[in-house]
Amino acid sequence: MTIQEIQNDIVDEFSMFDDWMQRYEYIIELGKSLPLIEEQYKTEDNIIKGCQSKVWVHGQQKDDKIVFTADSDAILTKGIIAILIRTFSNQKASDILEANTNFIDAIGLKEHLSPTRANGLVSMIKQIKMYALAFDAKN
Repeated sequence: MTIQEIQNDIVDEFSMFDDWMQRYEYIIELGKSLPLIEEQYKTEDNIIKGCQSKVWVHGQQKDDKIVFTADSDAILTKGIIAILIRTFSNQKASDILEANTNFIDAIGLKEHLSPTRANGLVSMIKQIKMYALAFDAKN
């Protein structure tokens, strides 16, 4: 699936819920299915700066795609990073760099987060794009 197709699926999934309590519960459920980062990658280098909770993201290139794993010590944040991992993992670096993140606005996520969590979300996206930039430069 392309990044856009995954984003469209996520928007469709979120549109099924009537209120934000249901959406928060869904985000928490998504966090439980997150491909967890290996302990060896839970380092200071992999911590997302700008998040109020601890979030680790690791990316590695497999063939011509980047595979991301992540974890967080906060259940809601874990769900947020799970959405981003679902969207950008197993994609080409160039596709990640070209992708927009309008789907986050489409599901209303940023406006329903505290300012510090919204800043953390932006930092997570930035870190994923930085991995893509680094892997794209190698190729």
